[in-house]
Amino acid sequence: MSVTTLVAEHRTQFGKGAARKIRRDHKIPAVMYGHGTAPIHITLPGHAAMLALKNPNALLTIVIDGTEQLALAKDVQRDPIKPVIEHVDLVVVRRGEKVTVDVAVHLEGEAGPETVVSLDHATLSVQAEATNLPEHITVSIDGLPAGTQIHAGAVTLPEGVELATDADALVVNITAQISAAALEAELGEGEEGAAQAPAAGAAAAEAASAADEA
Repeated sequence: MSVTTLVAEHRTQFGKGAARKIRRDHKIPAVMYGHGTAPIHITLPGHAAMLALKNPNALLTIVIDGTEQLALAKDVQRDPIKPVIEHVDLVVVRRGEKVTVDVAVHLEGEAGPETVVSLDHATLSVQAEATNLPEHITVSIDGLPAGTQIHAGAVTLPEGVELATDADALVVNITAQISAAALEAELGEGEEGAAQAPAAGAAAAEAASAADEA
């Protein structure tokens, strides 16, 4: 994993108004904490930080007043509409230290014919050295038939990476694709049942009325 260096500045003003002003200046408010140190409130250079934070679990070298600190992007808050980062939480890490992160699962290949592939876990929680985090975890489904299930414990992880997710968690489920004929029959049964329901209701009402008259 590559490490991006960002030159940060100390931040002394807080609140929504201050954060908006920081973003207007093309910077990003952030806080850095960890290893028992007091939180440090900083601003990051906007454009460079946005490029670095495109990748999840980005590892950064933060330079403050000439001092370098290795940090992992823990929480990146983005504007739901605009392409803007509102705030970043950074966790201080050390080289050789192991951390637990969520890593995206990428499916590779195509399953067997007439199958449907469901990705039940889009990410897996893993433990690895902070400087050697995988960008993603590849799971091959090439040629796998219907009925195949891949659980977390069966996923091949990169060297030095350990699984933190429950080994029994279902990651990939491959089922048989329903045929057009079966789908039509199922829809037909549903329509027939819906048509029979009012008739059955009317018959029951008529029977109840007859019983009352008797």
